[in-house]
Amino acid sequence: MLQRVNMGGNTYEGVLPSYHSNGAGMEVCQWLAHIKLSRIILLTSVVLFIVPLFTHYYLSKVENDAPDRDIYRTFSTLEAFEDFTSMKASQLKMRIEEMLRIKISVSNELRDLSAKRQRLQVEVNSLTQKIDELKQELLHQQTDLDRLKISVEQAQVAQREAVERNTPELAPPKRILINIIPVVLPSTDPRSCRMYNCFDHSRCALTSGFPVFLYDPDQFSVVNPGWDVDGFLKTTIKQTLGYNPHLTRNPAEACVYIVLIGEALSSQSKGVDHRYGKPVDVKKLHALPYWGGDGRNHILLNMARRDLSADSGNIFNNLDTGRAIIVQSTFYRNQFRVAFDLIVPPILGPPGGDVWQECAQMLPARRKYLLSFQGEMRTYKGTPMTHQIDDADMDLERLAVDDNNIDAFIIQHLKDMSSGLTLDKFFIQFECIPASVESKPVEALDWSLCGTDSSRRAILKESTFALILAPSNATLLTTSSMQARLYEALRSGSIPVILGGDQVLLNYNEVIAWRRAVIFLPKARVTEMHFLLRAVPDNDLLTMRRQGRLIWERYMSTAQGAVDTIIAVVRDRLGIPPLPASQTLSPSVFNESFVPLKSDTIIAEPEAEESLGPLEPPYPSPAFKRNYTTLLIQGHEIWNDWMDPFNLYPQLPFDTILPSDAKFLGSEVGFRPIGKGAGGAGKEFSESLGGNYPREQFTIVMLTYEREQVLINSLARLYGLPYLNKVLVVWNSPKPPVEDLKWPDIGVPIHVIKAPRNSLNNRFLPFDAIETEAVLSVDDDAHLRHDEIMFGFRVWREHRDRVVGFPGRFHAWDQNYHNAWNYNSNYSCELSMVLTGAAFIHKHYTYLYTHWLPQAIRDKVDEYMNCEDIAMNFLISHITRKPPVKVTSRWTFRCPGCPVSLSEDDTHFQERHRCINFFSQVFGYMPLLNTQYRADSILFKTRIPHDKQKCFKFT
Repeated sequence: MLQRVNMGGNTYEGVLPSYHSNGAGMEVCQWLAHIKLSRIILLTSVVLFIVPLFTHYYLSKVENDAPDRDIYRTFSTLEAFEDFTSMKASQLKMRIEEMLRIKISVSNELRDLSAKRQRLQVEVNSLTQKIDELKQELLHQQTDLDRLKISVEQAQVAQREAVERNTPELAPPKRILINIIPVVLPSTDPRSCRMYNCFDHSRCALTSGFPVFLYDPDQFSVVNPGWDVDGFLKTTIKQTLGYNPHLTRNPAEACVYIVLIGEALSSQSKGVDHRYGKPVDVKKLHALPYWGGDGRNHILLNMARRDLSADSGNIFNNLDTGRAIIVQSTFYRNQFRVAFDLIVPPILGPPGGDVWQECAQMLPARRKYLLSFQGEMRTYKGTPMTHQIDDADMDLERLAVDDNNIDAFIIQHLKDMSSGLTLDKFFIQFECIPASVESKPVEALDWSLCGTDSSRRAILKESTFALILAPSNATLLTTSSMQARLYEALRSGSIPVILGGDQVLLNYNEVIAWRRAVIFLPKARVTEMHFLLRAVPDNDLLTMRRQGRLIWERYMSTAQGAVDTIIAVVRDRLGIPPLPASQTLSPSVFNESFVPLKSDTIIAEPEAEESLGPLEPPYPSPAFKRNYTTLLIQGHEIWNDWMDPFNLYPQLPFDTILPSDAKFLGSEVGFRPIGKGAGGAGKEFSESLGGNYPREQFTIVMLTYEREQVLINSLARLYGLPYLNKVLVVWNSPKPPVEDLKWPDIGVPIHVIKAPRNSLNNRFLPFDAIETEAVLSVDDDAHLRHDEIMFGFRVWREHRDRVVGFPGRFHAWDQNYHNAWNYNSNYSCELSMVLTGAAFIHKHYTYLYTHWLPQAIRDKVDEYMNCEDIAMNFLISHITRKPPVKVTSRWTFRCPGCPVSLSEDDTHFQERHRCINFFSQVFGYMPLLNTQYRADSILFKTRIPHDKQKCFKFT
């Protein structure tokens, strides 16, 4: 039966089987439903699978072929798809297979497009990064350009100053010497001699260097037969003079001539009656080959060692010494020619060497005895005295030279004071056991010493004050006995109290300010002495004790110090500067033919976009500009504060400064005021150094030992650092650098110095290659930012006499266990040291560390291979009595990749504990001072207008 069926809007014709039962009807319905479901599934597959493929294909083709094709035309193309319902199964299968191939092709194309997209993204990122780098490079170049512009301006100013300057650059004095021996001239009355009328200044030009000639005492002896010169003194003084840099062997060029008398002693074996004979043979004296008829420019040196008799203590009395300068310890008042003759201490110490062990500790301030005295008054037969003293109960009228009975009253008052009702203890001894008196009787009514040297020293070390009685014979201006008492008191840290101080003079009185170390009292004030001594507070007491120790150490403790001081005093009278201090040579670690390899590797600093200052060629600090004025302006400080009149230094951290207006009115050469004097914020600040001193640079000194790569990285980070003069690398390793080691080019010279031996003391050698006042001492593993270095440099320029740096430490008192000092590196609000692993110091202190610091301290540094930074802090605080200056909040340093350093070992801290206690023992006290001060940059945390710039962005 032909039947038409309508399904889904379509009409189908076919022969349907005829079934006349209900079961057959159900089968037909199921068949029709099956056909309907299959077609629905087919159509759904076509819609869900094939259509999206064709859609993606045509969309991609439309996008590739015609990117700007109209979207509506694309849709119309899709509508033109053929009707899949009319296709046969085989055709449909082929079409599906074709679609699968298209799908695979599209997937591959999608993967290619994804890979291409990733490559493009990488390229875009790379280009973006390159753009950022170019922007950063542009910023750096702009910064460098600005710095170069500033540098050009600074160079133009420097050139203009050089053209306008009309004074020559000064240098160490060039010697101008005379070349003839003294000729005979008419003599002058010796009693009226002064430097202006009895000294031949024509032989001593300012630039002569003060040459000194010594008569050989074995060849030119001026002692009479029957007298001998103390062999020890003769040998010692001859030897010490040989070490003096002023000594010359050419008499024609000499400024002064020294005649060494030593100490004349009687030769009892020859049976000479010394009551009538004199130690010095005047004929031999006048016959000296360069005497010149009157002895001008001659120094007669009589260095005594003990209490002397009348004849041997003052051997030049009543002798015709012409115009020669007399140098000895005993003088009559009418014999001494003020500012011509020279009073010196007796030679009681060793020839030379480290004498710190001779000194007592300065603490505690108040000792067991408030005052001590050991001595006995004696007379000498043959003196003008008509009476002698028999015992302590002597008649007062027989005691005094004149009608003044003050000496008897003094003796009685001191006895009463020592036995009075007071809590203060005294050690007063007026009678000596005859067997214990070490030396001979002295000039009439002077006080001899009692006991042995060791017994007196034991008492003095327990005495706060030491009493020294002036000679009762008022005709004596000074005696060897009094000078010996002064020597012993200062050595033991006992403050001298000179009763009768208004009638005597002490050694080197024209240059030493004795009032800072000695209490002078007229004899009439003996009743007020106890009150006065009790009124001295501890701080003044310790200041006087410290000053006395410095005087003793530098000028009196050794024969070398005494001889050098004599020459320095005479030279100081003439206004002649000392010879330049010796510097340490800076030999290169490379031989002359070897050329180190250069590396282009530069480690960029994160703050490189900050302009910190101009890039300048190396500019050394002006040196020796105050050769002749330092003695005039700061002579008192040279002799009494710095204790170093023996050397001429190229610069001092204590040099005088100009007032603020002088650098704009007539003295502007070298100055670089901020904003040309108008001031300013960060921009103007970065263009000039400003401050109270002319422009300058600094030198970096870096100690290294077998850490080549760490060193190279540290050097590379210095590229572009403003105001850097040069870098000195002290090569402590015995092995030279490897030949293929590449050294960075940082824009300034890198001088690698071959150290004579592996020692941490090499860090502070006064190398001649250091041409700046400022020295930045840096460890080879320390990482400092450029802005930190610049900030530290600027702070140092305002504290030139101190240590200025970054890592702070302090000395802590260990009261619970040892009652001693400990080295402490914990974070603290109070500090007393700044480690020189990253600190600025003045070059002057490298001279003092090498030549002035006690050798025992440098030996301890070598023993531990540690503590050189502590020693430098001790030295500077000892000289200046000021604490260091810490800058920024940085407390320590990190060095990624560095080998384990010595400081990480526990023994490192134990050694530093021992160093601090040993150093304080050598100095006699703890010179370190605590400070709570830290320097931070101006405007660092200040809100400023948007058109202004902070001084430092990161500091």
